[in-house]
Amino acid sequence: MPPILLLSCESLGKSYGVKPLFSDLSLGLCEGDHVGLIGPNGSGKSTLLKILAGLEEPDCGIRSVRRQLHIGYVPQEPSFVEPHSVEDTLSQVLLDEGLDPHEQGARIAKALSLGGFCRSDQPVSTLSGGWKKRLAIAQSLMLEPDVLLLDEPTNHLDIEGILWLEGLLKTEPHAFIVISHDRRFLESVTTRIWELNRRYANGVFQANGRYSEFLEQRNAVLQAQADYQSSLANRVRREVEWLRRGPKARTTKAKARIDSAGRLIDELQDIESRQAQGSAGIDFTASGRKSKQLLVAKGVEKILSGKRIVSDVDMLLAPGERIGLLGPNGSGKTTVLKLLAGTLEPDSGTITRADRLRVVTFEQHRESLDQQATLRRALAPAGGDAVVYQDRSVHLASWAKRFLFKPEQLDLLVSRLSGGEQARLLIARLMLQPADLLILDEPTNDLDIPTLDVLEDSLLEFTGALVLVTHDRWLLDRVSTRLLALDGIGHAEWFADYAQWEAAQERKAAEERPQISKERSAPAQPSKRKGLSYKEQKEWDQIETKILEAERQVAACQAATNDPSISSSATDLQERYAALHVAQMEVERLYARWAELDEKRAQAISSAES
Repeated sequence: MPPILLLSCESLGKSYGVKPLFSDLSLGLCEGDHVGLIGPNGSGKSTLLKILAGLEEPDCGIRSVRRQLHIGYVPQEPSFVEPHSVEDTLSQVLLDEGLDPHEQGARIAKALSLGGFCRSDQPVSTLSGGWKKRLAIAQSLMLEPDVLLLDEPTNHLDIEGILWLEGLLKTEPHAFIVISHDRRFLESVTTRIWELNRRYANGVFQANGRYSEFLEQRNAVLQAQADYQSSLANRVRREVEWLRRGPKARTTKAKARIDSAGRLIDELQDIESRQAQGSAGIDFTASGRKSKQLLVAKGVEKILSGKRIVSDVDMLLAPGERIGLLGPNGSGKTTVLKLLAGTLEPDSGTITRADRLRVVTFEQHRESLDQQATLRRALAPAGGDAVVYQDRSVHLASWAKRFLFKPEQLDLLVSRLSGGEQARLLIARLMLQPADLLILDEPTNDLDIPTLDVLEDSLLEFTGALVLVTHDRWLLDRVSTRLLALDGIGHAEWFADYAQWEAAQERKAAEERPQISKERSAPAQPSKRKGLSYKEQKEWDQIETKILEAERQVAACQAATNDPSISSSATDLQERYAALHVAQMEVERLYARWAELDEKRAQAISSAES
């Protein structure tokens, strides 16, 4: 049976002022579709998602929604009532939907477990950006939407958070559309890709399959389009030469050929106008230094605010060495970069730099940009209308164009630029400085995929040394020659590539799970029961049995989804995958509750012993 259409748009158009975002756009989302929505900055991805969510009206075209369809939407920058706790925030969402939080306690518990929140009473104001994003996703899933729309959900998430989100979306039985520039994330969770881009005749290219398959299909389409454009250009050239010879239009045949030539010229101009938006010209300049050792770190240790960031770290940086730093938010990646750059001194150990080492740094929060300066002065702080790049004078307007800035933007304040534009501005400034060592702290934030591709190629061609922090695992894996992983408690470990690190994480998780089961199944000692209320003690006595039963339910649901007799029934498959998802969430909720009760018992024991 054909897939059921849930959400669609036909001949959609939207403009802001005189700037058209997209026009005549037609798309359809079916049951089970896991769609990645990509495109250059400014192509209208977020606007399209808001239109599909029903939050914004198109200028023209039709949005169609299946009857009684429930749509969940997670914005790029979620907002909350800061004084509220995490649980109060979830309860308010239920109230807004006309549901009684007291009768829907299971939904709140599921959302808390889903998001990995240990404390339901934690104020939202104390959450980091990554945990606020988790809360926004969890509260949307709590309402069990038929379609989920997510705008840049990986923003603010560290690698652990991105892996958490991947795990959720991989098992999500319902349809979703996700905007993301994270190519590895797209490869992992999507089964279709939509690319919004004016270079396509209808404004969008759709491909079935994962991101890598999309790249293959897109390359074939663009090559065919280039071949057609070349053929069309040759035809137009011949027709223009014929027109210049001054043919008489008195015959029907000659008039028809003139009209045909006009249509060919218009078609070629239309294709060429769609190719006008290029990609940023990123090319970092290495100093060409021949030293074999640019920086040597031995036994480096750093403690900040009583927290051990790193200890006993050794590192050798030579030309061509590209080190990637991995670790959760707060693990000390930026601190390590500051130690290497020399803006922070180690508490013990030594860092020896080559004489007159030239270090160029990209700061995560772009502190070096004067928000009140104009783009013109930010690009050329020394003044004048030219910059010196690789010993050549380049006019400021040409230099700005290389980074996709328009001449009319030169007098805009830096504060008026988007996040992606500010990232390109900082890269433009750094490219003017020849470097022995390039230190980049989250340079990929806010950059679109075309710019990421160019940045990746530039870093691969850079002949100096590089130390890179980024949540873009695709770029990290392709660019880095080695990875240094921080665990947040002072330990650091080297890995050959991302796959090796990922395998180590999986082994660690597999080792910890039996230990949890072992601890759970151990007979409870009377002294360990202190600190639990009567109700909690009763819950503790029963939780092991409940977890074992929930795990058996997951196994049964998994077997049901693998039943070949229902493989051709989309409805049965969806129902069974939904049941599997609920069963898995229940196991996670019970494990989280077990950990919470166990911690409370442990604290009581500690208090009694002291």
